[in-house]
Amino acid sequence: MIKLIVELEYDNERLDVFLAQMVENTSRSVIQSWIKKGNVNVNGSPSKANTRLREGDVVQFHVEVVDTTLAPVNMDLDIVYEDDHLLIINKPRDMVVHPSMTTLDRPTLVHGLLAYTDQLSDINGELRPGIVHRIDKDTSGLLVVAKTNEAHEKLVEDLKEHLIKREYMALVHHVMEHQSILVDAPIGRDPKHRQRMAVTDVNSKPATTRMFVIENYAQEDMSLIRCELETGRTHQIRVHCKYINHPIVGDKTYSYRNTPDIGGQWLHAYALTLNHPITGEPLHFEVEIPHQLQAFLDTVRGDV
Repeated sequence: MIKLIVELEYDNERLDVFLAQMVENTSRSVIQSWIKKGNVNVNGSPSKANTRLREGDVVQFHVEVVDTTLAPVNMDLDIVYEDDHLLIINKPRDMVVHPSMTTLDRPTLVHGLLAYTDQLSDINGELRPGIVHRIDKDTSGLLVVAKTNEAHEKLVEDLKEHLIKREYMALVHHVMEHQSILVDAPIGRDPKHRQRMAVTDVNSKPATTRMFVIENYAQEDMSLIRCELETGRTHQIRVHCKYINHPIVGDKTYSYRNTPDIGGQWLHAYALTLNHPITGEPLHFEVEIPHQLQAFLDTVRGDV
């Protein structure tokens, strides 16, 4: 049994919400199934999912053992570059990069990689072979996959030293008044919505994004911008865009309730620049905007 003591910030929190925040990579629905099975106690007694916790309560729970063996899944991967040390993948929208303990049965990029090659780094464990960095499920574009541990270690080091340049295009609400913006604002877990991230001084990490206007669309009150990441925090561009009152179009988590429904946020990792982790050779890659995003952009421009 795992034991947790409820701290003041979680006073009056629901039991299922509390555990969903405490147990990494575990959804609230899974937590609720544990509670129904009697695997969760509060102060020694079984409790319901909607039990309100108080500071000092003792929560004990049993984690069910899950088979973490990943089965390869054949996919038509868009491989932009490959050699003996790394892969550059153009990830489509609506694809999760790697599985979590609660999504082992859902195809992810990792499942496709396992079907494509048996040469992937294992530094990040059995659920994330080869994965150096990730992009959100509904964000499309370029990411690096390491085939060897030597390459993986160097790529992680280069990311920390800001030697890998990642550029995104984003369609945001409202016309930007300035041609360029530097957003230097720390990001951490949103104190009010623990499933989200936010600009906050509480338990946060430094985050810096540079933004440049590509085009403004006054009639639709939108702007197409280019974003350069200097750090790689969870949901960084989405959170920083919301912070400066230019939330990303289609973002159901950080944008307006009436933002257009385009199947996810209009955000695309279009360019990647790095030095090869083994040879040191400069590498640069760019990919086109996906059809669905381009079609919506054409509508905003009035081209259709």
